[in-house]
This record gives sequence, structure tokens and C-alpha cells, in this order.
Amino acid sequence: MAFRTLIRQYQSRLYSIAYGICLDREECLDIVQDVFLKVYQNIHTFREDSGLYPWLRRITTNRSLNWRRSWKRKLGWSHQSYDEFEPGDHRDTESGDNPEDLYEKKEIRQLFQAKLKILSEDARVVFVLKEVEGLSYDEISKALNIKKGTVSSRLFYAR
Repeated sequence: MAFRTLIRQYQSRLYSIAYGICLDREECLDIVQDVFLKVYQNIHTFREDSGLYPWLRRITTNRSLNWRRSWKRKLGWSHQSYDEFEPGDHRDTESGDNPEDLYEKKEIRQLFQAKLKILSEDARVVFVLKEVEGLSYDEISKALNIKKGTVSSRLFYAR
């Protein structure tokens, strides 16, 4: 029961991270499912002082980056998703939204996703972690094991 609550609470946020890195709906769903399986199997290794969401975010980021690297290694080129899934479509049913607002939100999401797709992987990952997840430069630096200056330059490029 508690694990089901954990999934409901964090699933869409973890999906957003994975999608921002992989840009592939099916792979992101698999990655998030794999993250929850890994959490279930390794919950005993969780250190409460670090916080649950940062732990989940780190696992998701690492899994997503590993998937990208694996894809490049196997095929020698970048994976391009054939689906045009829009993360967040399930949120279009928010109460109080009229059709014009829903259409406008959908257009903004499509534009955002189009711009994400043209960024390099390095810039996109930093951008997603900063702007979508709200991490600090230090947190991004630690999560990706890169220097703070590198985070800053990639974010500048992405913006």
C-alpha cells in the first residue's frame, strides 16, 4: 500500500525527467518502471538524511543517461522517437480549464518539446534538471558529476 502511494506521488515527475533526457515515450515508461523496481529491491540502501525524491531523481537521471549511452553504443547514432507523445496529456483534464486554455497549453507543450529536441543531449539534461526540476547548479553538478562552470555554460547554451 505504501509503495503504491510512492508510485502515485512521484511517477509523473520521474517521467518528466526521463522524457526530457530520452525524448521517447515508450522508453521513458520503461525507465520509470525500472526505477520503481530498483527502489523496491533496494529500499534498504536508502539513506533517510538524503531525502526520498532526490534519491529517486538521481536513479531516474542515471537510468535515462545510461539508456542514451547504450543506444549510441549499440547503433552508433542517436535514437529518434517515432511517437509524438506529449508528456502531460493526462493533465489536460484539469477541472476549470476551458477548451481554449487546453489548446493553448497543448501548443506551448509542443513548442517546448520541439525546442528540447534540437538541443544537444548535454544541454538538454542540464536544462531539464534546472528548469523543469528546479535543481541548483550545485545539485546538477553533483548529479551529473560535472563542474559547476560546465553546468552554467550548458544552461546558457540551452536557454
